[in-house]
Amino acid sequence: MNIWTRSIIAASLAVAPFSSAVAGVGDLLVAPTRIVLDGRKGAEIILNNIGTEPATYRVSIEFRRMTEAGDLVDVTTPSTADQTAEDMIVYAPRKVTLAPNEPQAIRIAARPPQGLPDGEYRVHMLFRAIPPATPVVQGPAAESKGVQFKLTPVYGVTIPVIVRLGNLQVAAGIAGVHVEKKDGGVAVGLDLTRTGTRSTFGEVRVLKAGIKDPIAIQKGIAVYTEIGKRHVSVPVADAYKAAASGPVTVEYIETYDDGRQTIAETQVVLR
Repeated sequence: MNIWTRSIIAASLAVAPFSSAVAGVGDLLVAPTRIVLDGRKGAEIILNNIGTEPATYRVSIEFRRMTEAGDLVDVTTPSTADQTAEDMIVYAPRKVTLAPNEPQAIRIAARPPQGLPDGEYRVHMLFRAIPPATPVVQGPAAESKGVQFKLTPVYGVTIPVIVRLGNLQVAAGIAGVHVEKKDGGVAVGLDLTRTGTRSTFGEVRVLKAGIKDPIAIQKGIAVYTEIGKRHVSVPVADAYKAAASGPVTVEYIETYDDGRQTIAETQVVLR
């Protein structure tokens, strides 16, 4: 009896966190992890194969929505704004093969059509590894009843690409600050609020008088335009667990390539 060995690609896509300039999944490093375009100047994204074998990666566009819990979920039916964002994004190359420790620049720019309303438009760029072809195995070594399946993980990194057109404004706030449990530890939970015509991106810091460093800090926190509120849970550093009570100052600091700005701040008493 002839036995067919089939290889099924198990998509194991990991969303790159936006808390650093470099994100890595599997043997791929991507930098930066967030692109903001204004329709005039383009940018470059650097891919680097840190593995020991040559690897091929495909570059594509997908759509995601942020929930109030901060999760990014796939969009199955793109909106008109999604399609507009995809249509204006140009990038090359769309497929690269990299030798070990070989970098490759992906050039990206936005070409908004004339008359497009001011606003913020967003897509997510996916860099997905293409597994090498696996030959079908037949013969005595494969003689067993049924069908054999081989799972091959496919790794990918996703980063947001944001296009901002016009003079956009945003206001942020902090509400509902409290102590909560997270992953068996202590965290400061809070809601970030957002109003206006663009998203926010930065870090949340919890400060306590008499302590030099933040007792809790979380970087890479975005609040996208599809939501007006996002819950954030900021882990308290082990060294400061005993300080997670009493008066504290909570800051939401927006970070830029050339600096930072506090866009929301509040003083509360943790109990």
